Amino acid sequence: MKQYFFDIDDTLLDTSSFAETARHAAINNIVENGLPIDEEEAYDIFKEIIAEKGSNYGKHFNVLTKRVIGAEDPYLIALGMTTYHNVKFSLLQPFPRTIAILIYLKQKGYKIGAISNGITIKQWEKLIRLNLHPFFDIVITSEEVGYEKPHPQIFIEALKRIHCSPDKSVMVGNKYETDIEGALNAGMSGILVNSELTYEQEQRIENEKLDVIVLNNISDVDTVL
Repeated sequence: MKQYFFDIDDTLLDTSSFAETARHAAINNIVENGLPIDEEEAYDIFKEIIAEKGSNYGKHFNVLTKRVIGAEDPYLIALGMTTYHNVKFSLLQPFPRTIAILIYLKQKGYKIGAISNGITIKQWEKLIRLNLHPFFDIVITSEEVGYEKPHPQIFIEALKRIHCSPDKSVMVGNKYETDIEGALNAGMSGILVNSELTYEQEQRIENEKLDVIVLNNISDVDTVL
């Protein structure tokens, strides 16, 4: 029996679009409450900070206020963080039929794991807020393991914890290089969802006969199991 592993962000839930909306709301709020710069310029600086520090860095607003006014402003930092999290989690929801897919797999007796490049607490928080956590037998993060996808080691660690061989395991994710190629290099098969392949990627799958299924979105996963 095969076991199934899922990426979290932009595979199970539309994290990117919700995060962008939340960032805009946070920047607008702190500009309206005293950050001496217009919203568009503030957002451009904020995007630069995210690119520099990474999306999992915990002090983006600290850096923003320091760059704009020369010092960290606790009030504006707290305002930005609170607005960001309130908006993001008010909008956050799974992609259509995500829960139905997970229920289907559980009813069939499969074990389910999550493999994510992210901070452990943040990823658990998303799963718990959306009530997805009961479906997962294990949740593996790059922070916990010390390796990020596509490094094979994070997949190997997930296989060890769920006691499953790679040839009986499937990785479902939205990034070909990160999720699918990483899984293939660990001996697993892959299902790409919520994404589009480049011509070169399509040719590689076809020419090398890679064990990859490409679907328009996660709602179709149960049609190929």
